[in-house]
Amino acid sequence: MQRPCAEARQLTLALPHAESLRRDDFLESSSNRDALALVDRWPEWPNRVVAIVGPPGSGKSHLAAIWAERTGARIVAAHALASADVPAQLVTGALVVEDVAPDRIDEAALFHLFNLAYEDSAYLLLTASQRIDDAGFAIPDLLSRLRVVPSVTLAPPDDALLSAVLIKLFSDRQLAVGEGVITYLLSRMERSFSSARELVAKLDSASLSLGRAVSRQLAAEILRNG
Repeated sequence: MQRPCAEARQLTLALPHAESLRRDDFLESSSNRDALALVDRWPEWPNRVVAIVGPPGSGKSHLAAIWAERTGARIVAAHALASADVPAQLVTGALVVEDVAPDRIDEAALFHLFNLAYEDSAYLLLTASQRIDDAGFAIPDLLSRLRVVPSVTLAPPDDALLSAVLIKLFSDRQLAVGEGVITYLLSRMERSFSSARELVAKLDSASLSLGRAVSRQLAAEILRNG
């Protein structure tokens, strides 16, 4: 006998939902257009080292992944960058360093990376939550280099972009959600992609466990309970 649809869906949705970070899945808007143009313009960059700056959940990692796929770049978290590993990290001639900040990176390793990248004519894409040229780095020569790195700043997602993100997240989970629910969420949620992902996951889980459709009422309960 065939299992009920609800049970089949629950078994499917119990699996992790991997987010696609391909170029075709990137949702463009006025808040990220300049950063996307920078990624698409490679290798015709104003400098071999560029930075994308924006608050958490604004799309930096997605843009970095798009560039990495195109260039063959490796991706390393700032806190994991070590001087001894720099030559191996640059083996493809391109590298992404994510979440650059003085308290999250070995400054000597970053300075070594800059020097080797210039020597090897390699490309670097740095991401950061705040401007890297005034972020309190202690090594003067490193700060001098950071101050000439061209950067593009991402704004928090606007309504049009955040709405499109919510719709896609619900669709990825095979959830049909009315426009009223999207409008309700937009007016009350934290304005970031990470918040959208967390909220959709909570609504999906609640819908399954309670046997209820995702509605404005359910959204209100989830938002109220945190």
